[in-house]
Amino acid sequence: MVITKAELPVTPRECREVFRRGEWNGPTTGLCIGYTNANLVIVPESLAYDFLLFCQRNPKPCPLLEVLEPGDPTVKYLAKGADIRTDLPRYRVFVKGELVEEPTDVKKYWRDDLVAFLFGCSSTFEGALEKAGIRPTWREGRRLGAFITNIQCTPAGRLQGPMVVSMRPIPAHQVAIVVQVTARFPTHHGAPIHIGDPAAIGIKDITKPYSGGPSDVRPGEVPVFWACGVTPQTVALESKPELMLTHSPGHMFLSDIPSDRQAIP
Repeated sequence: MVITKAELPVTPRECREVFRRGEWNGPTTGLCIGYTNANLVIVPESLAYDFLLFCQRNPKPCPLLEVLEPGDPTVKYLAKGADIRTDLPRYRVFVKGELVEEPTDVKKYWRDDLVAFLFGCSSTFEGALEKAGIRPTWREGRRLGAFITNIQCTPAGRLQGPMVVSMRPIPAHQVAIVVQVTARFPTHHGAPIHIGDPAAIGIKDITKPYSGGPSDVRPGEVPVFWACGVTPQTVALESKPELMLTHSPGHMFLSDIPSDRQAIP
């Protein structure tokens, strides 16, 4: 059975149960506002140190929240008892630099040597932006786009690649507020990395994102860019690891942690 978005439950735990049963495989945008969202990367243990080092050297796109033990798919902190193999609505599977599948679970790929990393997501601060008077673009049917930039991440071991950013069009008079609000969430990409001309960070066409829906910037708005947790997926394409499992862009891990607990005072 497949349900509609209107039929989805309101708590993260209940949503994860729906995802696990395969009753919803759409994006998580707008779901469980007020709770922490997380990006996902799963790699073999032989690559886990390199990825841990990559996150340490590139904390803007990959701010770590939790790392699971090798071979253990059970989340301990963000959502106790959640199964990382099934509790997201959609995944991506990269094999030697090729995107081979976008399944609704990764149980058939699971191995005893796999290590899962969960790291911050900008969807976590959506509720804080709303409270500050910034209306999310998705409430107007405008999807959040992600773009590959010309900003190279700091390499770590076998891993290298360009940074991906998300873009939100913000009314010009609210840009300063947006910077202040999001800076309070350093474990969820924090303050923007760029404001203004997309070409300055290598984005040639703002209407053609790497993932997500077509982006537009209306009169009176300014494009504002945040480091994005899709970055490891471009790293997979460039570095060509044996195996990397990730979330599908926009299909996040919904945790049980209230997002206000992730903000610094």
